[in-house]
Amino acid sequence: MVPKLIYDDSYNDIEYGRFSRFVNRSLLMHEPPVIEALHFKLVNICGTGDIQVWIRAVDKRRVRELNIEIGTFSSNTTPITLPRSLYTCCRMLVTLKLRNVVLVDDITTPISFPVLKNLSLRLIRYPSDLFLSSLLSSCSVLEDLFLEQCGDDNISVLSVRVPSLKSLVLRRLENKFNNDVHSYVIDAPSLERVEISDFSRGPCSVESNMTKIVDAELSNSKWDPWKTFMCSIISAKRLYLCLPTSKDVYPAGSVFYNLVHLKMCTCETEWVNLLIRVLRDSPKLRTLKLAECAFLVSQCHEFRRREPCPYWDETSLVSEYLLSSLETFEWVDYKGTKAEKEVVAFILRVSSCLKKATIISSNPLLTTTRSLRCSRIFPYHLGAHQPVFLHSSGVMFKNQSNIVFLDLRSYIRY
Repeated sequence: MVPKLIYDDSYNDIEYGRFSRFVNRSLLMHEPPVIEALHFKLVNICGTGDIQVWIRAVDKRRVRELNIEIGTFSSNTTPITLPRSLYTCCRMLVTLKLRNVVLVDDITTPISFPVLKNLSLRLIRYPSDLFLSSLLSSCSVLEDLFLEQCGDDNISVLSVRVPSLKSLVLRRLENKFNNDVHSYVIDAPSLERVEISDFSRGPCSVESNMTKIVDAELSNSKWDPWKTFMCSIISAKRLYLCLPTSKDVYPAGSVFYNLVHLKMCTCETEWVNLLIRVLRDSPKLRTLKLAECAFLVSQCHEFRRREPCPYWDETSLVSEYLLSSLETFEWVDYKGTKAEKEVVAFILRVSSCLKKATIISSNPLLTTTRSLRCSRIFPYHLGAHQPVFLHSSGVMFKNQSNIVFLDLRSYIRY
């Protein structure tokens, strides 16, 4: 058995004709051993006929994992269309990954992937909404689904109705070509992990209770159409949020009883108020990480990057409010602004069991702060409220190759 074969037509700038002949000979001319995984990475001009020949080899070699990846900057003047034989000659596939290709419909041949468990479709052009729904319904044991949409994929309503699905990733950047509204329908009662990055401002409908979700990552530029989805991830143990608002994100009275790890993106202007709300509703939270989502900032909402942190009112919190379970606090890309210092001060004051706090910054000026390793217990006061005792060995501050310990008292207002 051959564990894995990777054919890359950009290797050593080989001429495509030579590359095609080499692939054909190695796949078809000799007695075929079983190939566990077959990966095509194509950036030069590629003929649909070659792809058709190679897909026939998938069946002959009993391939279990197929990956066809057409480069975004491919030399092809027209998109590569995959042959209909993909739906009939690949019944042994367990993993199928396609990128930047065109799928065609074939009403005469039913789609069948009886053992497919992992499916990744990135930047695909589909015949229609119904085709994608039919494709997913043909995968009766599918567990892992990755869908990255493009602006001209011919999908207006993306329906994911897969009872066996355990992991779902949906990504769609803002559509710069038109103002069409795209929507989602999700029916996956066995889902354990979900990651959604949607900047097309489309709504989402959830048709089943998803009480098994453990990991959830949500990045949206317009949250109103997704409010009901938050109710579906209330059972999550690990949560990442990058949302444009803190108002009505989820119904009042909701509690994240299982939430242990929270990561909050700081690129949106409302992140502070959103953070405070989630902290209040997470009684078992142990780890908190704040970080700016660099990819989404550069790709989707650069205009929000320099907007100031909004005003937030600590006095709105009840006097006995404490993060009694928080043990680890980390802030990546800390800039040291007044608002950020207030957030740090707040976290330190209300975290009665904090064991480690790490602040990471690329600003060399922040390392001028006097270093101090704190080994004793400091009494911190919440204004006129009762003192809170914080057990800590200091805030570890990382700056490139420098590591210093900041005096916690410089962040606390008595």
